[in-house]
Amino acid sequence: MRELPRLLRAVEAIGGDIAPQAVPDRIVRAAAELADARYAALAVLDEVGGAVGRLVTHGATAPDDPAGRTEPLVDALLNGGPAPPLSVPVPVHGATYGLLQVAGKRGATADGFTAEDRQLLRVLATEAGAALGNARLHEAVRQQARWMDGSLELTASLLSADEDNALAVVAEQALRLAGAATGVVLVPAADDSRDIEAVAASGEAAGGVIGTTVPADAPALRRALGGEPVVLEEPAPAELPLIAALADRQGPTMLLPLASDGTTLGALVISRAPGAPAYSVPERALATQFAQQAALALLLARARRDREQLAVLEDRDRIARDLHDLVIQRLFAVGMGLEGARRAGDREEVARRIDRATDELDATVQEIRTTIFALQQPPEEAPAALRTRVLRETGTAAAILGFPPSVTFTGPVDALVGEETARHLIAALREALSNAARHADAGRVDVVVDVTARLPDGRDAVRLTVADDGRGLPAGRRRSSGLRNLTRRAESLGGSVTLGPGPDGAGTAVTWQAPR
Repeated sequence: MRELPRLLRAVEAIGGDIAPQAVPDRIVRAAAELADARYAALAVLDEVGGAVGRLVTHGATAPDDPAGRTEPLVDALLNGGPAPPLSVPVPVHGATYGLLQVAGKRGATADGFTAEDRQLLRVLATEAGAALGNARLHEAVRQQARWMDGSLELTASLLSADEDNALAVVAEQALRLAGAATGVVLVPAADDSRDIEAVAASGEAAGGVIGTTVPADAPALRRALGGEPVVLEEPAPAELPLIAALADRQGPTMLLPLASDGTTLGALVISRAPGAPAYSVPERALATQFAQQAALALLLARARRDREQLAVLEDRDRIARDLHDLVIQRLFAVGMGLEGARRAGDREEVARRIDRATDELDATVQEIRTTIFALQQPPEEAPAALRTRVLRETGTAAAILGFPPSVTFTGPVDALVGEETARHLIAALREALSNAARHADAGRVDVVVDVTARLPDGRDAVRLTVADDGRGLPAGRRRSSGLRNLTRRAESLGGSVTLGPGPDGAGTAVTWQAPR
């Protein structure tokens, strides 16, 4: 075949990239060059196969070309209508994946394509199908691996972090993995009403979301709370009256039940920006699995809290037994000693017995005070000290990094940092360690918490620095959603975030600081 070298070049051209967005563009360019055509188009079915997911064209339509070449192509693919003159199906694993068309033969008064052109296009379409199938498979595997890594990070965070922060972790991870603009966790309101309350949120509108309520009888919410994942291409206010702050920010949205083993904790709402691509079928399946795993981890965290409360109650039972077995017996012994002193005739013996009784009473009073103090503690465990929480986060991150981070504390960390600032600092530490694990390819990570720092305006501050020796920040790279979240957390407290090279000029250093 005389055209074999051109065919081989065309096949080689479409096989040069496995990115799903790049392969269709390569195919239409290769088809136009192979058939010596001014125009080429490829209509590709979506994952469901019921609509055209993408229509890719190449070349401008010349004045002598028939107008509207793409409409017959789409009609033929979806409705079985008549196909354009030179169009061939693109098969993937035995099924029609799309239609490839060329038009406007160069040097011909009409389309003027030959039987050889048709045969070459069929061979190219077969190779194109293989390339498209491989690209989609590669993307599915990459996407699944990303969601699995995110689920692992989520589970580790939920099982090690304070429960107050657990739902915030769910919202942040869901937003990052889904490439969404907003992530919100909804749970039944605590006032016994039928409303649903937003208890955690992440994204641009997060500040105006937490604490707001919506009716639980909204159609989409009712289905989600009943255990059914709901996907909305463009949410209508009546269908999902979520939150006023999100009214103009909601594009494709998923409502996923946070349910495990028949127990529904609430719903996870993940919204992309208006005009963003709809969630694909694999994304829906992976997000549903993520929500199920998040619910399971939350249930385990709740069970752990219940076990800790049970341990407190058991300790109270032990204290009660000690009061009965030790304190009462000691008071009885003191009474017997004083009774013996009353009958003793020797003044020195009386004084000695009274002194012993006084010592016993002092010890008994001290023991009763200790017992009362223990009983005054609330059954819920108070938030752990900041130093403990930092060490817990770095210990959790060691499993993902492959090595334990170095941790340094400067100043009395637990005494000077308030609970609100500490909570935001732990979330910032978690995000910075997660970024280092995903992007830095580092062999060392240093964490420093300094409570002797000062802000530019002179206020006392706590400064968190997470530095690695990895690849560093690429030139011109935009900030990720995680880094934007770090900045918003710091700025909400009156602080700031800076990025720069590590201490030795290599790697990346994230510095987060806020008034303490």
